[in-house]
Amino acid sequence: MPASKDPSPQPSSGISPDTSADSSAGRDGRFAKPVDPDAGTKKRDMAGITRQFIDALPHAKAIGLDVRDVGAGRAEFILPYREDLIGDPETGVLHGGVVSTLLDTTCGAAVICHPESGGGTATLDLRIDYMRAATPGQVIVAKAECYHVTRSVAFVRAVALDDDTDRPVASATGAFTFKAKPRAEKQEGQA
Repeated sequence: MPASKDPSPQPSSGISPDTSADSSAGRDGRFAKPVDPDAGTKKRDMAGITRQFIDALPHAKAIGLDVRDVGAGRAEFILPYREDLIGDPETGVLHGGVVSTLLDTTCGAAVICHPESGGGTATLDLRIDYMRAATPGQVIVAKAECYHVTRSVAFVRAVALDDDTDRPVASATGAFTFKAKPRAEKQEGQA
């Protein structure tokens, strides 16, 4: 499904989370592993893997992150506006921490959706520039692109937007762990 201006959530895939630990996992020792290593070539499978990724991250799940769109090396997530996520009760502005989580998680999903990805990822470095407060009452959409990979590191950039798409709420650049598919899997996926 192509990206649209409609920020409403899309139906979830219903795939259950994978909460098994992995020695190369992030600080909390958890991240989703793909069910099918060749799934990166199919958009429907990428959405399922991305859903598993969110479900395996308790904080992302708790704040209501949802998949809006995924593709080869890119992801779009939405963060619904909720009163329990407000950082400033006087203005109704969302807490910067939830915007940070949105950007970090969306960037990680873009890495997992990269055509050469062999599975999970963890954040190595993330810079977030907050440009303005999100407009109270509006859904925030994060769009991330994994634009370069090496043998062990993926580089990602992202933006968080509310209804005013000409003025970003925040932007991010980051480096994430990357594990490429084994050579045989790459060749099969390209055939």
